[in-house]
Amino acid sequence: MPPLDPQVRAAVAAAGERARQVLTPECLAAWQERDAASRPRPTLDRLRDDGRFEVTELRVPRADGGDDVTLVSARPAGVREELPLLYYLHGGGMVTGNAWSVLPRLLRGWALPLGLAVVSVEYPLAPRTRFPGAVEACYAGLVWAAEHAGALGVDARRVVIGGKSAGGGLAAALALLTRDRGGPAPVGQLLLSPMLDDRGDTFSSHQMAGHDTWHRTSNTTAWQALLGHRYGAADLSPYAAPARATDLSRLPAAYVEAGSAETFRDEAVAYANAIWQAGGEAELHVWPGACHGFDTLAPHAAITRDAHDARTRWLRRILRR
Repeated sequence: MPPLDPQVRAAVAAAGERARQVLTPECLAAWQERDAASRPRPTLDRLRDDGRFEVTELRVPRADGGDDVTLVSARPAGVREELPLLYYLHGGGMVTGNAWSVLPRLLRGWALPLGLAVVSVEYPLAPRTRFPGAVEACYAGLVWAAEHAGALGVDARRVVIGGKSAGGGLAAALALLTRDRGGPAPVGQLLLSPMLDDRGDTFSSHQMAGHDTWHRTSNTTAWQALLGHRYGAADLSPYAAPARATDLSRLPAAYVEAGSAETFRDEAVAYANAIWQAGGEAELHVWPGACHGFDTLAPHAAITRDAHDARTRWLRRILRR
């Protein structure tokens, strides 16, 4: 196995069984309940951080008649000019997570130092909502945000869509979907350890089975929850699994990252390579000794600081174009 970074290894060991749990269909409901209990949504008052941020919840209608989409809009307080927008999709394997819990880190890490607004999307989770429910909700929110950019105080010409893990896969799918529908045109896609390939047959998915914090069995369970009877279909839509896409041209500039010791390593590398082969722009980082979720497990590790700095430099460069 690729060796873990020493600080990451210590963090994984300290997390114990929590970092090695395997998601199966039999324990999915309990997994979701446990996640909801351990990761409660912060209140809007807490997100406002004693007035440092303006935070609003918005209910956005969907053109296809589906349930309204909840967006959590946040920006540094007292800033009146139009800001670039990070349109963010949370992680959680498509089965857990929420739009509120990711905001403190995004606001402290990027909104203040870069002068960004952030919109975090509360997309519907599997298996209660199968594909294409989540990506359609994300698309509806993106269209609404672009159409109401003035009210949000954002610049519709400087939008980056991004996410981590499942959210990274959704961001990649959203980039494909809005390109093909002629929707809003983001300037960048920030794909952090993205969940891209439902087939689970890359070398790294086999190599890291039983070693990474996100096991290939967990990955299979999550994809099955999302796709239902479509799981394994030969003609599966790239809006479900972006690794299935055959045309990666005309996409926004991409930042793609993974760890050398994680399940998603090879699908992330392959996706960046496919963008290059299509004549597109991608910046690829494979962090040595990083497992899935390394930055959450070891927030103070040197490799986490390096990863944050690289993401920040990319965002700053993309948004200044």
